[in-house]
Amino acid sequence: MNETSSPEPADSGLVEAAAPRGNPYGAFAIRAALGIAVVALLLSHYDARPVFHALARERLSYFSAAIALYVASQVMSAWRWQLLARINSIPGPFREYLAYYFVGVFTNLFVPGLVGGDAARALYLGRRQNRLADAIASVVADRGIGLLALFWFAAGCALAMRTVTLPPSVLRVTVSIGAAALAGWLTAPLLARLASRLGGRLGRLVEPFLPYMYRPAALIPAIVLSLLLQAALAVCQYLLARGLGLNTSLATFMLCVPIANVFASLPITLNGLGVREAAYLVLFGYAGLARPDTIALGLLWFASTLLGGLTGIFAFVTTKLPASSADET
Repeated sequence: MNETSSPEPADSGLVEAAAPRGNPYGAFAIRAALGIAVVALLLSHYDARPVFHALARERLSYFSAAIALYVASQVMSAWRWQLLARINSIPGPFREYLAYYFVGVFTNLFVPGLVGGDAARALYLGRRQNRLADAIASVVADRGIGLLALFWFAAGCALAMRTVTLPPSVLRVTVSIGAAALAGWLTAPLLARLASRLGGRLGRLVEPFLPYMYRPAALIPAIVLSLLLQAALAVCQYLLARGLGLNTSLATFMLCVPIANVFASLPITLNGLGVREAAYLVLFGYAGLARPDTIALGLLWFASTLLGGLTGIFAFVTTKLPASSADET
């Protein structure tokens, strides 16, 4: 590598702003404990034996297919991240983005919450390109586009599908969140013009995000990939249900899974453990699924994502953290 100057103040300021505060491992333990407590409460309240019997029915072929599709969806997510990084003029071949993304997937299993994995892949890309602030912005954009697509997908399915009669309050909240996300995307250029007038440290922090806000149309390919990703996640859980011997329609999963994921995305427990199962009980209950089957489905999905995340160990072991410019001589 050629010698480069030390990072600009924007880099250090953005890193400091993105760094988690307090004791992250304490937060990790609390979130894990909350998730386990919710699951334990569900099992104790509804009798654990039928749940374990349901888990024993799961066929290995369907379980393996769900894991494989989940891993494939993570490859799609890495491609989405590369597309977003290119908007910020960050170069690099797809194999690097794929390796860095799976480093983040694996890191998420052991470091508190999504911040750990996101910080890891931002660090790898930022040090590789010597553009840490832009790398962090690309990761934040990737996470934001994923949530945007989730809200739109959930709202669209709530409006278009009538396979399950959900409470009007659930439909209103889901559609309202989707509408608010759409309004935010459409007004992004205006917000960018206002943000560009900020000065000082705040202006330096905002600057790497402006390319995504000025050009919302450029985000469409990444949004399309995100919508496909949400459909793939619903198919994953449909496969798990088929493995349990359930005959619930795919359309039901297209409707219920994204709405449940909206609630599970809240940083309350570890990877949504407990929150997802509780949401499943409500949503799939309206579809006629028995409570033991619903809880088993949520636990199988948690296990699938856990085992899928373990595939990131190959990238974690074989991908060396790039040296920073300060380390070069």
